[in-house]
Amino acid sequence: MSPDSLFSLAGLLAAGGWILLAALPRWRWTMGIAAVFLPLTLAGLYLGLVVVHLIGADGGFGSLEQVARLFENRWLLLAGWVHYLAFDLFVGAWEVRDAQRLALPHLAVLPCLALTFFAGPVGLLAYFLVRATMRGAVSAAEISEGG
Repeated sequence: MSPDSLFSLAGLLAAGGWILLAALPRWRWTMGIAAVFLPLTLAGLYLGLVVVHLIGADGGFGSLEQVARLFENRWLLLAGWVHYLAFDLFVGAWEVRDAQRLALPHLAVLPCLALTFFAGPVGLLAYFLVRATMRGAVSAAEISEGG
C-alpha cells in the first residue's frame, strides 16, 4: 500500500472516531471505538511505519534540522501524521469522558473537539478553559485522579 493510500485510510479511521465523539458521545460503543480501538489501531500503524522506515533513515530527533531530514522521507512523514491522529483522537475522547463525568453540556465541548481535531493542543487548552469556567478552578490532583 502506498503512503498516500495509508494516509487516506488513517484519516478515515480517525474521522470515524471524531464523528462518534461529536454526534454519539453517549452511545455505549463510542468510547470503546473512539478512545481505545481507533487510537490503538493508529498506534499500531505508527509502530509499523517507524519499525520499517526509521532504521537507517537520514535525520534524527536532536535538532529541528534532523527532524526536517527525517520528514523528507514520505513514510516517516506519514508516521508523524498518524502520531498526531492517534494522540489527538485520544485527547478528544478524554475530553468527552471528562465532560460527561463532570456533567458539562456536550454543546460546550463541541467547539473544543473541533479545535482538538484541527489544532490539537489549542483544543485541549480550550477544553480546560471551558471546564474551569463551568466548574471553577481545577487542581492537578483532581485531573490525574479523574475527580
